[in-house]
Amino acid sequence: MRIGIDARLYSEAGIGRYIRNLISNLQEIDKQNEYYILLLKKDYDNVEFNENFKKVLADFRWYTLKEQIKLPVILYSLKLDLVHFPHFNIPVFYIKNFIVTIHDLIHQKFSMQRSSTHSTQIYFIKQLFYRFVFWLSLKKSKKIITVSNYVKNDLKDVWNVDNNKIIVTEEGVDKSILEINEKITKKEMDDILNKFNVKPPFIFYIGNAHPHKNVEGLIKAFMEIKSRLQYLQLVLAGNDHYFWQRIKKEFNHKDIIYTGRLTDEEMVTFYKNAKAYVFPSFEEGFGIPLLEAFACGCPVASSNKASLPEVGGDAALYFNPSNNQDMQQKIMKVINNSKLATLLKENGAKRVKKFSWKDLSEKTQKIYTSLN
Repeated sequence: MRIGIDARLYSEAGIGRYIRNLISNLQEIDKQNEYYILLLKKDYDNVEFNENFKKVLADFRWYTLKEQIKLPVILYSLKLDLVHFPHFNIPVFYIKNFIVTIHDLIHQKFSMQRSSTHSTQIYFIKQLFYRFVFWLSLKKSKKIITVSNYVKNDLKDVWNVDNNKIIVTEEGVDKSILEINEKITKKEMDDILNKFNVKPPFIFYIGNAHPHKNVEGLIKAFMEIKSRLQYLQLVLAGNDHYFWQRIKKEFNHKDIIYTGRLTDEEMVTFYKNAKAYVFPSFEEGFGIPLLEAFACGCPVASSNKASLPEVGGDAALYFNPSNNQDMQQKIMKVINNSKLATLLKENGAKRVKKFSWKDLSEKTQKIYTSLN
């Protein structure tokens, strides 16, 4: 088969991680089919693939008019049997065979207007177009991939998608994280902690700071806990953008450490040395940080909403993210109860083995060939 993958988000967080791991593992398991990987110029110049994986320059960003005009021209010229769009933003004028991955419905449930530079009217028009493209991607795709049963059920309940059209392929932990976890030394970790002026004990969060992530709720819970555990710090990691800047301005405290974007070594260090990883989110399509924490031996206190219990299983202590007192109590329980923390670590080590990017890629490759 001649299979195209829209990889223009290759360097991004989130969906970019999905794309990178999918392509990396497909190269290991599939030597038969021909793949055409569409990339922005910055990635086209910097990545190399196996012989049956061809790079295609598609140097225009997502959510643009240029994307809608130019992407179909490139796809038709490649004479592809199938295209995989790893995000819902399909080109509306492409009518040949394609599949789409839907990671979540967060943008439909939570307004992102506060981070937009557009007026209310333009924002509203763009949202209407996004919903139209989303609907079209569900209607026209041959198959829909989701990363959790939670998202699958959302698509069935909210968009009336046929159950048989949706296939769940669960995500995993990057190889680099697993390798660093095995090799990193105490001295290397101490140097990283010193770099950020972090002194255990601390609790850890990594991700973005969009409203649905409930980072403000976590900070408020931390401030209450800190009145009883005065030496506790809160380490907040994530790419610096509008929402993080707003939170930093509002919550400026000497024991709240904002790290910005972390390297893999830094991330592993914080997981391995934290008293707990806390995931306070109202809405998640999957929740990879849960698996990363499990892999690094970090006990987890997590929101009981959306896909998080599905991913975390018995390896996390759950709280209601809308109830700040419940969040405080569960975080305190993980911090203070060493038997519970040990049990969560043991369950996490077992739980993480149920997920892998290789399994996701094998399932995805079977979807490709089933549509030949």
